[in-house]
Amino acid sequence: MKNLAKIFFACIATTTLVGASGIFYTNKEKTRDKKTSTKKTERKIFSTNEVISVKILSQSKIKSLLFAPEKGLYQIIANGKNIASIDAQNALKISVVNDSLELKLFEKPLGRYPFVKLLSFDEEKVFKLKLLNPDRKGRFFSDNLSLSSENGFLRLINESKLDNYIAGVSEAEAGSRSSLEFYKVQSILARTYALGHINKHQAEGFNLCDQTHCQVFFGRSAESDILRAVAATKGKVVVDENMTLIDAAFHSNSGGQTVNSEDVWGKAMPYLRSVKDSFSLKMPNARWQRKMAAQDWLSYLKIKHNYPVEDSLARKTALHFLQETRKANLEFYGVRVPLKSVRNDLQLKSTFFSIETQGDSVVFLGKGFGHGIGMCQEGAMRMTKMGYNYKDVLHFYYKNVHLIDIKELNFFRE
Repeated sequence: MKNLAKIFFACIATTTLVGASGIFYTNKEKTRDKKTSTKKTERKIFSTNEVISVKILSQSKIKSLLFAPEKGLYQIIANGKNIASIDAQNALKISVVNDSLELKLFEKPLGRYPFVKLLSFDEEKVFKLKLLNPDRKGRFFSDNLSLSSENGFLRLINESKLDNYIAGVSEAEAGSRSSLEFYKVQSILARTYALGHINKHQAEGFNLCDQTHCQVFFGRSAESDILRAVAATKGKVVVDENMTLIDAAFHSNSGGQTVNSEDVWGKAMPYLRSVKDSFSLKMPNARWQRKMAAQDWLSYLKIKHNYPVEDSLARKTALHFLQETRKANLEFYGVRVPLKSVRNDLQLKSTFFSIETQGDSVVFLGKGFGHGIGMCQEGAMRMTKMGYNYKDVLHFYYKNVHLIDIKELNFFRE
């Protein structure tokens, strides 16, 4: 498999594989802080026009909402039958009543059904969802929507074209004020992650959710640079030397150094290696501090990690911990305290911190924001502003990877 992949890369190198300059090969929650396994289930063949089913508004317990088309004529399909159509001049009220969905068009009852689909065959189709119970600000989505009842609340599945979904993820994960070149990087990583994890929620009847468990997704993006970036990188994904879609991890700020994947996830991945990252310095999330009582810190170490705080040298180590370069653990003669556990338990911004004492307190002097694996978003933003292109960024943060088109990936798999 590995040799076959090398042959394939050699064959297409002149047209598709773009290397970064030499420095990038010698080095190696706006944060999506992945706490789940990196194990993936991959399909064999993908399409640039893939439809992704995304569970939306998944954290809201919705009893009723208004569905209002913005663009396109929508058919109301209930139990497999077309019962009405709706355009931009109308709004459909959908409420959960017992285990069914009650539909009303201008307060005219259309009936109650267990399953409803709002489907448009127009090229451009956009709808707005306004939650009524609970009352929330409206959001816009592209393409189609399926609804059903789940535990007494509405379950909403947005059936979105791949690149419409990627544009929405790029804005949700990176904001709307960055450069076109950065959005190219973000779009490629979002597409790679989506296709690599397309079966993540298969058992639940959809592909991905809209939370950090998958990728954050708030709905349709109308930002011109994001849309241009998604179009410019259409079909592009990142694979490793075995032609496997990479786990496209990223975080807000590395604090000057990214992390080896095994230090957080427990699994070594050859393309997720620690990188010295000066680009992330002097960015908004590069530094942080946290203060707590020294006794609380020592009690935490003793109770949670059985750390020998009674030993004077052990106490000194814990109260004067130094991290000039990233470490995975706070250690004292064989006793290891995983820094990822400390971060999670104490709700710290990162694992990249040193500790000093101030009177009866300890101060965590931290660097970076997020799990530290893969691309540093703020570092990538700075790189693109300095003139590096999206390919340079990818090869800086991910080692020995290849940027290819979905069609080429399908060709290899077939």
